[in-house]
Formats: sequence, structure tokens, C-alpha cells
Amino acid sequence: MSAARDNILRAALGLRKESRCGEALRLLERIAQAHPQFSRLYQERALCLLRLGDGQGAIAALHEALRLNPALPACWDMLAQLLHRTGDQGGAAQARQRAEKLAQLPREIVMANALHADGDHAPAAAILRDYLARDEGNLGAAHLLARVLMEGGQDDAEAERILRALVSRDGAFLEARFDLSVLLLRRQDPEEARLHAEVLLRHQPTNRNWRKQYAAASVALGDHDAVIDLYAELLAEVPAEGAEPAELHLFRGNALKTVGRLDEAVAAYRAALAARPGYAVAWFSLANLKTVRFTPGDIAQMEQLHGAQDTTDMDRVYLDFALAKAAEDARDFARAWRHFERGNDLRRRASSYCPRTAQERAAAIAKAQGPALFAKRQGWGHRDRAPIFVVGLPRSGSTLVEQILASHPAVEGTHELTTLGRIAAELFGQDPACGLPGAPEALATITRAQATQLGERYMAETRVHRRLGRPFFIDKMPNNFWHVGLIHTILPHATIIDVRREPLSCALANLRQLFGTSNQEFTYGVDHIAGHIRAYLAMMEHWDAALPGRVLRIHYEDLVTNLEGEVSRLLAHCDLPFDPACLAFHRTERSVRTPSAEQVRQPLNRAGIERVDDYAPHLSPLRAALGDALTSTGS
Repeated sequence: MSAARDNILRAALGLRKESRCGEALRLLERIAQAHPQFSRLYQERALCLLRLGDGQGAIAALHEALRLNPALPACWDMLAQLLHRTGDQGGAAQARQRAEKLAQLPREIVMANALHADGDHAPAAAILRDYLARDEGNLGAAHLLARVLMEGGQDDAEAERILRALVSRDGAFLEARFDLSVLLLRRQDPEEARLHAEVLLRHQPTNRNWRKQYAAASVALGDHDAVIDLYAELLAEVPAEGAEPAELHLFRGNALKTVGRLDEAVAAYRAALAARPGYAVAWFSLANLKTVRFTPGDIAQMEQLHGAQDTTDMDRVYLDFALAKAAEDARDFARAWRHFERGNDLRRRASSYCPRTAQERAAAIAKAQGPALFAKRQGWGHRDRAPIFVVGLPRSGSTLVEQILASHPAVEGTHELTTLGRIAAELFGQDPACGLPGAPEALATITRAQATQLGERYMAETRVHRRLGRPFFIDKMPNNFWHVGLIHTILPHATIIDVRREPLSCALANLRQLFGTSNQEFTYGVDHIAGHIRAYLAMMEHWDAALPGRVLRIHYEDLVTNLEGEVSRLLAHCDLPFDPACLAFHRTERSVRTPSAEQVRQPLNRAGIERVDDYAPHLSPLRAALGDALTSTGS
């Protein structure tokens, strides 16, 4: 809830009561600029306009209030009276019916619904908890509380408990089951999320929301082929233009890209733009394929959209990264750098990442998880040898190493699995400033039995991603470098590979890449990326000292210059026989989700290394920020 917003609303109400409605309306406009979805400002606007004698304006304001928030009884009452006066008896009757329906509900439920619609989740949850203490059997109130908790980000665990209880009590409570599926997917449990979506579809096979949820869970499971036709079916049921078809074309394009059907992916992204010409993320998605060359007409459209007054900051970020790609293709690196700088600056403003905190977390992990801790835990953990963890910085070459390994007949590639991160968060908590382990000393408190159980849990939870039944599989979550000590403790026979790239080249590659909305937030500024690289290097230096020989280091530049020698070393470390297919990794057909998807479908080249020369005139601040990290490449 915004205290400033509500204070302005109260001030406007006071002005109206003093018949200073013009001043009140100007205050309300201030709220509208900052909180355009706040329904009660439109209710107050209607009251001001009504006092000024503008009945039609008041009716329009009430319609907007009720569009945003249908749980406003006073608005329905007022609308019914105004429509009656204008002779719209049908509209007045409908408004009265809505008001009467709300009047039949418990007052607390109506209040909570209204607060929820305005984003005031905490007071809505408090009202609902108090009400349920008196009427614990009210399933609707319990479901509303779960939704409030989900949407407010207050307590997903409590929301999940409520939703599971509702589904257990009434298996046909489909809305609760749907919300449970959504929550499970958000909590990174796509397997159960899809099971619930399947139940929903057995009840209502044509329900669009159920089908979209099934598709989202399938994508999270890596089952992209299954959704391509499903998105096409959903598209066949809607008009050709609008926000929904644009989004569906985008999702279909993402799935086509992941399975390597590039021409169809391009067509899908173009269809998204045809459905919604201002769809900035579709322009970025075309650029992110790395293979599309924009036409002068494309560039003109993007520049016009970037300059439009109503374009959001995030859309401008998408457009800057797409325009940078167009400038690179024209070899206008000065213009490309300006776009990267502008896009990164906008993106960084929305980030809470703190590089100093990351470096402090690295030091805390090193202090808490030293050689003595691991010496006392020799022989602990689950004995399975199947996992191969590929760690490192993003854009370091980790996707290339994954593709090489996944070309071996004994190894299955999955994707950036989140299981270990969830286990680490449960054990150590998370520092809110950077999401890194908050209490790494907790590793010393787990018992031998718990270490085994955690290893078994990891294997069980990742099984759903192993579709081919091969002896080994890859977990390519790069950020797992923070958790090498945990991996060693619970999975002592797992393989750990650190993929490293020359720091300046790696930093530049990150500054040139736009990641997902909450991923890799350290990549949007020179000081941020330099600080994170320092933390990464310090962390890996610590693991080398605390667990000598435990991590194999592969340098991207060595792969480029000596592919066969490095692949032989990599396979030997994984205790795998040499297989020539690993040298022809670009021919391997598998889904690849990362920004490097198209690069690993091409033979190796020096393009990534040579980008530093292209941008040399602009890299002095980055060189200075990296300092001695430029020479800390490790062995």
C-alpha cells in the first residue's frame, strides 16, 4: 500500500468537501500519473465531477473505476443513479444488480476484494485472516487469501498450503487448482504444475487459460515440441491483431528458436509484430536470434517506437539492445555502444543489485566453508556420479561446453536447473541485496544423514529433466559456482567444470546481452559486472584452495584455438571415452535455451574474442574497473 498515494487521495477528498473541486482534480491527476490502476482515484474523480455538474464525466470516471475494481459498492450505486437520470434504464438495472450482489456478500470479503484489486495486498490479507478466524469453512475467502498472498509476494508457502487444502477438500474447485499450478510453476516445480494443468484440461479441454498454463509448464520442463502446435491452435481461435495473438506468436517463436527451427521462429516473431506493431520484446527477440539482419524499415520503426512518449522504459531497453544489434551488423560500433550504454542504464535503474554485497558474500562463504570443514566430511553425501555441473560467469562459454558434452552418447544435456539453488536457499537463506547465501555457515550444521538425503533429493527432483536415460546429465546453471562446497558435500562424486573466459571479453559480452527480467542483474553496468567478476574469481580461487583438484577449469580461448585437445581433456576428467561427435557439437540436435543457442549450432570461430577490438575505443572505464582481474584468469 502506498502511503503517499493515500495521503494525496485524502487531501483531494478534503478539498472536495470544501467545494474546491478544481484543486482536488489536479491532485487526483498527480495520483493518476504515478498509479493509473488505482480505482479509488477514479471514484473520487467522479464525485468531484458530479459536484461540478459534469454528469457524463462522472459516469466515465465510474466506468473506469469499476473496470479496474468491480468490488466498489458505492460506485455501482452512484452509477445506477446517474444512468437512471440519463434515461439508460438497462444500464442502471445492471448496475443495481451488481450493487445488490455485493451487498449479499460479507462486508469483509467485499473490502478485501476492493483492496486486492488496488494492489493493497497486506491490509487485504489481514482482513481475510481475521474473517477466516471466525468462518474457517469459507472456501471462497480462503481462496481469495491465497490469491492475495500470491499476487502480493507475501508468503508463497502459506498460499500453497491454503490451495493444497482447498484442492484436497474439493477436487472440482478448478480455480484453486489453477492457482496452485501457477504457484508451483513460479516456485520452480513444473512437473507437478503440469500434472494439475492436465487435471484441469480433463474437466475443461477447451479452456484457454488451462491450455496456456499447460504450455507454460511444458516449456519449463523443456518440452518445447509439445507447445508449438498448441500455440498454433490457440492462435487459430483469436483475431489476427491484438495483445493476445502477439504474445502467443512470441511464445511460439521462443519454442521454435529453442528447438532450432529458426526460419519459423523468425516468421513467428514477425507475426507478433504484425499483430501488435509496438511489441518491443518481439523486436528484441529477432535481434537475440543473432542471425537476423534488420532492414532500414525495421530500424526506422524501432527508432520511432523508442522515441514515442508512451513507450515504457523496459520497452526502450528491448529496443536499445535490438538497435545495437543492427548497428553492429552495419559495423557502426560507436552507435552500437551508445545503444548498449543507454539500454543498460535504463535496465540498471530497475535493479537492486549491489556488487559490494556480492563481494562480501563471497568472503563470508570462503570464511565459513574452508578446508577443515570438508576434511571432516570425507565420504559424506549421495554416491551418484551422474551430475556434471558446468559453472562460471554467463557468456563465458558454458553453453558451448554443455553442447560439447551433450554430443557424447553417454551424456544428456538438460538446461539451467534451479534445484540446487532452491536447496541452497533453504539451507543458507538469501541476502535480499543480491540473492546469494545469507548464512553459509549453516553447511557446518548438517549431519551425514542429511547430506545423503539432500543429494538424493537433488537426484530425485532433477529426474524429470532426464528424458534420454543416459548415464550422465549436465546441470548448466552458471551461478552454481557459489555452491561448490554444497555440491561437494551432498554429491561428492559429481563432476564440476568451471568455464572461464578472458575477463574483459566476458564483461563486454555481458554488457552486450539482455537477460531475463530478474536474471543476472549484475550485467547492466561497468562497475557492477567488474565487481561481480572479482567476486567470482575470488570464489573460485577459494574453492581451488579448499578443495584442490575438485574443479576442472576450461578456458574458452583454449577451446577456440585447440578444440580437440581441450575436448580430450574435458572428457578424460569426466571419465568418458573420447567420441568424435563432441568435435562436431554444432550438428547436435537438442533444445538450447540460453542466449548462445544459435552460436553453439555453428562451428567455433573467433568472433567473440575479436569483439574487444571492435569496441576498444569505449573500453577504458571497463579496463579500469576490472584492474588486476584482467590478469587473474586462473590455471
